[in-house]
Amino acid sequence: MIAFPPGYVLIKLDSVDSTNDEAKRRAEGGAPDNTVIWARQQTVGRGRRGRSWESPLGNLYCSLLLRPKHSYDVVMQLGFVAALALQECLAARAPAGVPVACKWPNDLLIGGQKCAGILMETAGAGGKLGPDWTVLGFGLNVMRHPARSEFPATSLHKSGFAAVQLDELLVEILSRFDVWRGRWQGLGFSAVRDAWMAVAFGRGEAVTVRLHDETLHGTFADMDRDGALLVDVAAGQRRITAGDVFYSLP
Repeated sequence: MIAFPPGYVLIKLDSVDSTNDEAKRRAEGGAPDNTVIWARQQTVGRGRRGRSWESPLGNLYCSLLLRPKHSYDVVMQLGFVAALALQECLAARAPAGVPVACKWPNDLLIGGQKCAGILMETAGAGGKLGPDWTVLGFGLNVMRHPARSEFPATSLHKSGFAAVQLDELLVEILSRFDVWRGRWQGLGFSAVRDAWMAVAFGRGEAVTVRLHDETLHGTFADMDRDGALLVDVAAGQRRITAGDVFYSLP
């Protein structure tokens, strides 16, 4: 295996229920900041809102345990930091003319189809005290993708990417995460937001946002300084902090 970036502790597993669940167990057991859980497959992989995440062999499943000393609202910005790390990694490897974009709040798209998702979970006091720990889970379709899914899916293999070793991908993602985490710490979220918006999918396009109690139809206008989605609807502009976003794809 190639060398990992300094400061990371790697725990590699053949199989696990969920890398996020394993990272949370390790966190409760006192595992240090920058612990990485990497599994060849997951038996009970999860996405946002408890959705199942298909986890066959050949894809990348990993979770990063962090212990940031920030308030809950600030810690949540790390999801966008992670998305930029993934986007840069994939864009650098993409075939010519194949776009790699960030989809709010935590997905990566290749040519408008989902190839990766980020699941962020925290535990602790919250509020100004911040979480005791934060877990960032990455699921990346490298060799396989779901045949049927709510949002059209793809994989690196299907999208024409050159073959790559999973350990090489993981090292590159972590290295780019370090770079973006440093910019976030030094320059604040505005630098992350600007970079994320530069590679955002669907800005200015019609969008449907499914909330827990209603469904909105409007136009993706922007992302605000706190990471909330801004959608122009008939009655004005709505600020969305949690929801499922869908576009009319060709």
